[in-house]
Amino acid sequence: MTVKIIPVSLGEEVKLHLLSFIFGIYLIIVRMFKWAWNPKKFFGTMKRDKPPPCLIDDSLGKHFYVKVKGTKFHYVEAGRKDKPLVLLLHGFPDCWLSWRGQIPVLAEYYRVVALDLKGFGDSDKPTHKKCYKIEVLMEELHQFILTFGVNQCSIIGHDLGGLLGWYMTAFHNNIIHKFVAISSPHPNYYWNSLKDNATFGDMWLHFSRLPFLPEMDALKEDLSIIDDIFTHININQASNEMNYVEAYKYAFSRTEDWTGPINYYRNLPFMRLYSIEPVSNQTLLVVGNADSSVSLESVIQSSDLVARFNIKVITGAQHFPHQEKPDMVNQVILNFLIGKPPSVEKTPSKGIVSTWLGSLSSTVKYGNQVFDAVHKRTNNVISTLPTKVLYLDHTTT
Repeated sequence: MTVKIIPVSLGEEVKLHLLSFIFGIYLIIVRMFKWAWNPKKFFGTMKRDKPPPCLIDDSLGKHFYVKVKGTKFHYVEAGRKDKPLVLLLHGFPDCWLSWRGQIPVLAEYYRVVALDLKGFGDSDKPTHKKCYKIEVLMEELHQFILTFGVNQCSIIGHDLGGLLGWYMTAFHNNIIHKFVAISSPHPNYYWNSLKDNATFGDMWLHFSRLPFLPEMDALKEDLSIIDDIFTHININQASNEMNYVEAYKYAFSRTEDWTGPINYYRNLPFMRLYSIEPVSNQTLLVVGNADSSVSLESVIQSSDLVARFNIKVITGAQHFPHQEKPDMVNQVILNFLIGKPPSVEKTPSKGIVSTWLGSLSSTVKYGNQVFDAVHKRTNNVISTLPTKVLYLDHTTT
């Protein structure tokens, strides 16, 4: 399948820059009031010189490094090398540790590789924005997969990692067996699905495109933004477990720990993915029914760009269903990867919603709520949801 990446229109680009300026001014004013109220707390940070044990031990898998096109990548590997390869791509702000609930389970059936994306964790952290262009990222991930000496692998990606997984599946569908996108709509809908009431919602992501200021903001109040985004860990974590929140704070404790990750969001919103044909690889879309940062429409519309798909709603989960409901998500992923239930064949647009609702047999009540929500958000005309509206003529890349 031939695809290409096209920049957004000039009008959209101007709009994105304008929104960055407007939200930047707004958040700066808000932060100034907080700083004036308690300057010591605002700039206070705990010194973190040693990584927490959970980041460096080998209980989940062995730690390895490999250099690809001049960039050092850190990853954790588990499972037998003669098993099919599954590549795990974390989101933002996160690292390989995001998959702590999945690695042991998947390793019983697969060779599992949990990667620190470029700019994250213990992988290299180039600071220049051009290092995070989507073409560069795709080529590096492609070469990374080839270092394992395999012809195919499956990808499971969450949030930003899911976004990269969509691109990989489009550009290198010949080496991607199956794809699981968790809390991550298709790139053409991803940016429209973000909402302001999420910690990393529309407002903050517009603000993040400004230079220097987002990194300073992320470090404020001893990385309180980590506390805000990983509240589910504080709720679910037993007192005798490792402090995973502290592990994330260590991983993002310096300015350069944020520059690389934020550079993804300084580049990717200006790009869109176009193809004549829908994604042909079997694809599973996983979303929490309490996720405030992913719209229902974006999930449905994403499925319309895939030839064979499953959609699974995780009841009671928010933006990190693989961490909040690991047992449920693990079972869903294994059923999909192993081949049961079979993938849903592509149907006309009018049948997409009914197909989607049909996949929610265990959550019928929520399915009805989703149906009502989609009616409201599409002016009661579900059958007019876009079908291949974003597929345009293209040239070979």
